[in-house]
Amino acid sequence: MLKDITLGQYFPGNTVAHRLDPRTKILLVVLYITALFCAGSFAAYGLMAAVLAVCVRVSRVGLKALVRGLKPVLFIIVFTGLLNLFFTPGEGVLWAWGPLHITETGLRNAAFMVLRIMLLIMGTFLMTYTTSPISLTDGLERLLSGLKRFHVPVHELTMIMSIALRFIPTLIEETDKIMSAQKARGADFESGNLMEKAKALVPILVPLFISAFRRADELATAMECRCYHGGEGRTKLHVLRYERRDYIALTLGALILAGVIALRVFGL
Repeated sequence: MLKDITLGQYFPGNTVAHRLDPRTKILLVVLYITALFCAGSFAAYGLMAAVLAVCVRVSRVGLKALVRGLKPVLFIIVFTGLLNLFFTPGEGVLWAWGPLHITETGLRNAAFMVLRIMLLIMGTFLMTYTTSPISLTDGLERLLSGLKRFHVPVHELTMIMSIALRFIPTLIEETDKIMSAQKARGADFESGNLMEKAKALVPILVPLFISAFRRADELATAMECRCYHGGEGRTKLHVLRYERRDYIALTLGALILAGVIALRVFGL
């Protein structure tokens, strides 16, 4: 299960998706999420699924990697779908038993909610798969640079987000090693009731927190040795510049959003 958590991983490549400006990819994800929440029909969700399939094809990441990333949140997806299925009031009752009932509206809302969560997670993961943490940090900092007028520490916030995203795969790998070591010593994490399972996690959490604090201290020391002092006056090896492909991608993203809104307005 831990190996299925792929958030924060970066798959190097030289495709069009990899060469897009990180600011463009962040804005495209925002447009994609907006379109998902504006979608109100199966035609609109079909359009968003087709767009995601084209992006996956262009990026050459592979659909298996995106589907594997859904496994850790599968319980949340199923639970949300069941809540919408059994507790959404509406006309056209198809089945009822006590407080539980399935209506045509509930069935429709459950399908839409499951599709929305799946497409949202897969679209967001695709951005992290094709964008390095450093590029993502630079893109976020440039997009949020206007907040500096209000004395918001934009560089520090984006740096924290980038470091957190960067160390997610490392912490997952560390957790897997600790669990394997504890199992070799006879630890059992699967049997027992809820309290026993919670107590069994203590031998994992303690060394994991110690390792995380040690890594944080080493990173802070390394940054101090390199005279790190924030974003003021720092130069960059790769300066972000919008190119023709970025404008084309943003135009296509805006057109897709407009198409989804049009489908909702005309009830299609």
